[in-house]
Amino acid sequence: MNNQKNLWTREELILAFNLYLKLPFGKMNKSTAEIVQLANLIGRTPSSIGMRLGNFASVDPFHQERGVGGLKNGMNQVQPIWNEFFNNQEELIFLSEKILAQKENTSIEKKFEDILFDTKDLKGNDVIRELKTRVNQSVFRQMVLANYDTKCAISGINIPALLLASHIVPWSKNEQHRLNPENGICFSALYDKAFDKGLIGININHEIIFSDTIKQKKENEFYSRYFASIEHQKIMVAQKYLPRKEFLEYHLDTIFNKQITL
Repeated sequence: MNNQKNLWTREELILAFNLYLKLPFGKMNKSTAEIVQLANLIGRTPSSIGMRLGNFASVDPFHQERGVGGLKNGMNQVQPIWNEFFNNQEELIFLSEKILAQKENTSIEKKFEDILFDTKDLKGNDVIRELKTRVNQSVFRQMVLANYDTKCAISGINIPALLLASHIVPWSKNEQHRLNPENGICFSALYDKAFDKGLIGININHEIIFSDTIKQKKENEFYSRYFASIEHQKIMVAQKYLPRKEFLEYHLDTIFNKQITL
């Protein structure tokens, strides 16, 4: 077979990277259902998809710091995709989902219609902007849940419908890191809201700390049931991307323990 025919296209590399972001490191083998599915979509073997995921692992700073080398042959092909993602996350994530929808013989609007149901009255650029935002938020959720093994980092609840990808630095406050998996923690709805409102915080040792406001509720039954046991507890260790220290400090400085009315 002609080697030229076997060269990976930019689109194929982008789809492999999309999958790399969504899969836990331990699932990057040829028998994983998602790998088999992508292989069928783009006419590659599951083994070749697995090798590309290994290439991305080899350029991932997280694995480099751990001394995990990944598969270094092919690094030069995947490095530009990795760089493009971290320089322009929102554009590349959206593009990857658009390509994936096309490979699945559908449109991105159709594929994500369940999260776009209330956008029918939007027109022009507003539609495109909202589509991109919601699709990217959906992918961010998949990345963060995979990073925490689809479990709440506090309670261990593993029912996906009850889990949220909580931004440490809010979506509206830092465009550059909206889709950075180091800016997300998987929480169940209760702890997501408590974190979002600054009632609880995560310090740089990854321990849960309580605001003065929530401590005022110590005499309440809900406090002993849902909060007392988690104070000073460490959150679950992420599989790949630990919460970045600077992001945790931002939350502690600007959101945690700011007075709200209970």
